[in-house]
Amino acid sequence: MKLLYSSASPYSSKVRMAAHHAGIAIESEKVVTSDDPALLIDNNPLGKIPTLVIGNGQSVYDSVAINRHLDRLSGGKLYPADAEAGLRADVLEALGDGIADCLLAIQYEHRMRPPEKVYQGWIDKQWTKAGRALDALNANPPAFGETLTAGDFALAATLGYLALRFPGPWEEGRANLLNWIAEFEKRFPAWTELKPLAS
Repeated sequence: MKLLYSSASPYSSKVRMAAHHAGIAIESEKVVTSDDPALLIDNNPLGKIPTLVIGNGQSVYDSVAINRHLDRLSGGKLYPADAEAGLRADVLEALGDGIADCLLAIQYEHRMRPPEKVYQGWIDKQWTKAGRALDALNANPPAFGETLTAGDFALAATLGYLALRFPGPWEEGRANLLNWIAEFEKRFPAWTELKPLAS
């Protein structure tokens, strides 16, 4: 299997951490989505990352579908079988990915538009949504279970993306989230190499 990814992408980071945790060896190949490389387009008509190429003309996308596939291959190492714990993992993954969606929308607003056409109202709306979610998580930080879940990896990847692209202000008043990511790193030493990193 080969994962097409970007080192800065929180969704790619989430999947790479999940695969490492599940003990599934995956070859990783960096791609630049803006170049529309044939390798990516041929395996994902949306041209998005991460994309997992599994062979026989098959590929898996997006990050949730990839993690679900890895979970099945690993015998359930990413999503708890218990209904309540499984639901918590699902919701945490959705929340982590949702914050990442807001952050990427801000990045693309700056990257894809000329400066005079950047719409600050859109940026402010995305920050409001991301901020509400971060405040909710800070007020009730997710408890770690006996083992890490896909939800933990989603939140860790998003916090790593925040640290990479938006360092500083988001941390103010959110000590619980900073403590959470510090504890996550203790539980998952590969965080240093698999967190979102500048290309």
